[in-house]
Amino acid sequence: MELNEVWKRDEVESPCVNICVIHPASGLCVGCFRTTNEIAGWSTMEPESRGALVAELPDRKKLVVNRRKRRGHS
Repeated sequence: MELNEVWKRDEVESPCVNICVIHPASGLCVGCFRTTNEIAGWSTMEPESRGALVAELPDRKKLVVNRRKRRGHS
């Protein structure tokens, strides 16, 4: 057995991308789109719950996109 195989896990990887800033209006992390409760509870979540949450994350992106127009741009 290779050493790297010891560290391989058959579980849903964390969606964290190390951009940990909470969007004030939505309450979601702008990096991974999870709530603070979801982030804190990730390590104790069942694999099925993790998978379901990860499947929801792309739809949450629109909740944290900055919709303000930049000066000089339409």
